[in-house]
Amino acid sequence: MTQTIINFFSSFPPELATFLMGMTPIGEIRMALPVAILAYKLPIWEAFFWAVIGNMIPVTIILAFAKHFHLWIHKRAGWFASAWVKTLDRAQHKFAGDYQKYGLIGLAIFVGIPLPGTGAWTGAIAAFIFALPFGKSWLSIFIGVILSGLATLLLTLGAGKIF
Repeated sequence: MTQTIINFFSSFPPELATFLMGMTPIGEIRMALPVAILAYKLPIWEAFFWAVIGNMIPVTIILAFAKHFHLWIHKRAGWFASAWVKTLDRAQHKFAGDYQKYGLIGLAIFVGIPLPGTGAWTGAIAAFIFALPFGKSWLSIFIGVILSGLATLLLTLGAGKIF
């Protein structure tokens, strides 16, 4: 899967490819940074910049429009709307205790862990589920993206020296 995505982006200029890879929900910054540094040979600061900016664009869109999407689905989607609402309710009840305990710091740490299933997309959806204010959740997710980027950068530079 990752190789297919990398091949798709190989026809783009390295900066644009890094930016677009940062936007993908599967790879995010965890894929964009290593590819930019190891394959495209971009300078570290430039790779970091394009990957972070690319990762934050979908976050901004999700945070700005998730409520509108939710209302639209609820009004027009019939059985899908009820399934959607039940899924969100389950997620909210499942994570409510953890969120109340750790708040925005927990959101930043969750996004900052560079593992599958965590990341900016998931963090933005969690912020919507918990009805967090746009500015606070955006900043918390941004901090998490920076943390994830730094961890990925350290792993990338270590792997680059090994290979």
